[in-house]
Amino acid sequence: MSDTHGCIDDVMIKYINTVDEVWHAGDIGTVAVTDKIKELKPLKGVYGNIDGTDVRSEFPLHNRFIVDGVDVWITHIGGYPGNYAFDIRKEITNNPPRLFISGHSHILKVMNDNKLGLLHMNPGAIGRKGFHHKRTMLRFEIIKSEIKNLEVIELGDR
Repeated sequence: MSDTHGCIDDVMIKYINTVDEVWHAGDIGTVAVTDKIKELKPLKGVYGNIDGTDVRSEFPLHNRFIVDGVDVWITHIGGYPGNYAFDIRKEITNNPPRLFISGHSHILKVMNDNKLGLLHMNPGAIGRKGFHHKRTMLRFEIIKSEIKNLEVIELGDR
């Protein structure tokens, strides 16, 4: 998920309860959002450009980790294949992850980067603030080094 902008509601919680772990790609809005998520499931996240010191003191700008053999990199402003953000371009080119997740644009996008051999995901925006029309998130599984069963989940109108 990404771009909650301070929103946490029953619809989001319904889907949070269906996963093993939640990954948040920034613009959390307030630690009340992440505190609620952490009551329900383990959470990995990053801060975004709208996040204040409370969120920034708890989450990093970049979060890179391995899950079942898959190298995952989450950041808020990351761009997308062919147009990565300037500040990560060198690192992603020299040391690409298998799965790259970013938020910020409020535009749901899943793309293969065949040049770097990675899968890029942007879950869109799940909050109610912004220019997006539909609230979206992604759900998927990582099993034995494979990313499987990717689902786009729409939570209704913003």
